[in-house]
Amino acid sequence: MRVIVGIGNPGSRYKNNRHNVGFQFLDFFSEKKKLSFKASNFCYHFSEGQLFGDTFVLMRPDTYVNNSGLAVLECIKHYKLDIVDLLVVVDDINLDLADIRIRKSGGDGGHNGLSSIIYNIQSKNFPRLRIGIGSNFKSGNLAEYVLSDFDKNDFMLLEKSFHLGVRLVESFISSGYNKMLSTFSRLKNLDKLNLE
Repeated sequence: MRVIVGIGNPGSRYKNNRHNVGFQFLDFFSEKKKLSFKASNFCYHFSEGQLFGDTFVLMRPDTYVNNSGLAVLECIKHYKLDIVDLLVVVDDINLDLADIRIRKSGGDGGHNGLSSIIYNIQSKNFPRLRIGIGSNFKSGNLAEYVLSDFDKNDFMLLEKSFHLGVRLVESFISSGYNKMLSTFSRLKNLDKLNLE
């Protein structure tokens, strides 16, 4: 069992925000796999699926970004999950728009959602899939920037990178982080258009 968590804020007003790229990616992935989200008995929405005979869960916290860790902790306890089987999909201002990187563990990098997860589960040792949202904002305007919407051209770039993200998540579901790393090393230099 592996769980893929997208970081974002619930509600239509936030749907196209830069801060919601984790939710946007999970929507893209679930559409590809013909899955839909439903409410749980906890503070998150989820979707369960199977890939290569392996069960996986997509999870979107209902707690808003800054309290993402509350939902992640509930999910870990409910599924009795080892944290190495948790993959967090998160926006990253330190990467160019639509750039993708993966990381096995680490700090929060100034991201409140990651900070909340680390605090609540008391560990930094969970994999992340980081999706760049760029940093085209003036000093002091970070909050306004991450809560602003992507434009149409941004979404076109993101969709190309989401195809790569799907391949990475598929590898994670089948064999964990090391398989995902191998897939990333093999595909990262290819034209993302060829990954569809």
